[in-house]
Amino acid sequence: MIARLVAIMARLRDPERGCEWDTVQTFETIAPYTIEEAYEVADAIQRGDMADLKDELGDLLLQVVFHARMAEEAGLFALPDVVASISDKMERRHPHIFGDLPEGGHYLWEQIKAEERAAKGNAADDAGALDGVALGLPALLRAEKLQKRAARTGFDWPDPSGARAKIDEELAEVEAATTPAEIEEEIGDLLFAVVNWARKLGVDPEAALRGANGKFERRFKAMEADAGDAFEGLDLDDKEALWQKVKRSGS
Repeated sequence: MIARLVAIMARLRDPERGCEWDTVQTFETIAPYTIEEAYEVADAIQRGDMADLKDELGDLLLQVVFHARMAEEAGLFALPDVVASISDKMERRHPHIFGDLPEGGHYLWEQIKAEERAAKGNAADDAGALDGVALGLPALLRAEKLQKRAARTGFDWPDPSGARAKIDEELAEVEAATTPAEIEEEIGDLLFAVVNWARKLGVDPEAALRGANGKFERRFKAMEADAGDAFEGLDLDDKEALWQKVKRSGS
């Protein structure tokens, strides 16, 4: 099955007989689509739509094949190398399953990852605990990962109250900011602090915000449906009244 998809991608990328869009793509131009497809997989899971999940996983797999094909054309690596690499990694990171380590070896996952980074030269003497957190991650997710890395070194609040107090501190700094640049910086600090508080409460901030987005979208559409064509002409007070009505209905 995978061989068929590999052949399709090779045909699409053929410089003479391929698709005019596919043939001009690069790693950089395809990367945003790869990220988008990963989020569409998460969305299908969130909605519990297994038929859609099947399709979205296929779209995500296509992204892997696309990148591997471009790498093969450049003489860098091919899809079998990608599969071999992840297979080796999974076996290496599960010594209690594939090696002779006693049961419970899964606790060594982060230690093994750190050793891998060191072997790659990413943990040189001047490197730190935060190295290797991908710059391309969504900002909310990257903030959480940076905080978790820092926490492993002991740089963390002992309980959620410290993180909660930090939000008040950062909010005051937003209100005290006077220039657009200062406001942007302080808003960033405030968002970072909120992510930290969520982490201390055991809440996935990305999932929480995704849920809030969905709730807002659902309620806003209910407002539009309730008001009909008159919605856009309503003043803010009337729209707020509609919002409260929808909210009371449990939407």
